[in-house]
Amino acid sequence: MAPSAPRPAGLPVLRPMLATPGPLPVDGAEPRWAYEVKWDGVRCVVSVPGDGGVRLVTRRGNDVTAVYPELAGLGDRLRGRPAVLDGEIVVLDERGRPDFGLLQQRMGVADPRRAARLMHEYPVHLVLFDLLHLDGRSLLDASYEERRAALSGLDLDAAEWSVPGCVAGHGQEVWETTRANGLEGVVAKVLSSPYLPGVRSADWRKTKHVVTLDVVIGGWSEGRGGIAGLPGSVLAGLDGPEGLRYVGSVGSGLSDLERRDLARYFEVLTRDRSPFTERVGVAAAHWVEPRLIAEVGYSGWTTAGRLRHPTWHRLRPDLTRLD
Repeated sequence: MAPSAPRPAGLPVLRPMLATPGPLPVDGAEPRWAYEVKWDGVRCVVSVPGDGGVRLVTRRGNDVTAVYPELAGLGDRLRGRPAVLDGEIVVLDERGRPDFGLLQQRMGVADPRRAARLMHEYPVHLVLFDLLHLDGRSLLDASYEERRAALSGLDLDAAEWSVPGCVAGHGQEVWETTRANGLEGVVAKVLSSPYLPGVRSADWRKTKHVVTLDVVIGGWSEGRGGIAGLPGSVLAGLDGPEGLRYVGSVGSGLSDLERRDLARYFEVLTRDRSPFTERVGVAAAHWVEPRLIAEVGYSGWTTAGRLRHPTWHRLRPDLTRLD
């Protein structure tokens, strides 16, 4: 982790407000809500003391100022305007979409020379979507609508950072647009809502686009604690020209009953060698004959060809893979 930058004098230390997972607001409630893109990156609170400095702190409280040197210029941009802002650090792919796999190339790099080199290979972009403190005045009790207006008034659009627009009402149109453009989802926010640091509030609602896929189970890894001895996750693959290609480990969403059922199937299908065409970097993996098909949900693909945010949906007994 990069060394901490000095805490900006006179600015409050705030944790980001969090959204509650849920469906889009129903049509009748839409006038109360504004809609933003859900960005697939690293959330951070940005403190700018007004003297040309800047400090970036993640949701976990880690100071990452030195990790992203291309964002230092925001301090000069807001010189004389001390502020605390809320945003997300992303790396955009060639189509302008956030790619978490690319962002991972930048995360945790503390060495200044390496950070400077990676800055040119994987430049980050800071998406700013809220303003918590400005010119010595707290905006926490101001409405979301008022805070967004004040943020837009700072005129912060640049190559390294921007303030994307939000749309009041018209949630379904925003939903369809984000899906068509391959974005992660939508965040809906009540126009009158205050900013509640560190609180997961129902006034902010996040809804992801989830795509499902049928995958082949080629192995499993053991769970821990109360599920020791049972599958903690399954190792998934897809058929390709050269055989079964590994696409990731899926454990989220498995119930205890499903783990026990899978354990019985795996006992019959056990094999000594991996069925995948490439090395699978999972410690103490158990291999099975690639016969079972499962439906999983995912939000996209990493640059390494792995499923992004995979979740277990169900076993597909109606489908069986035959070699």
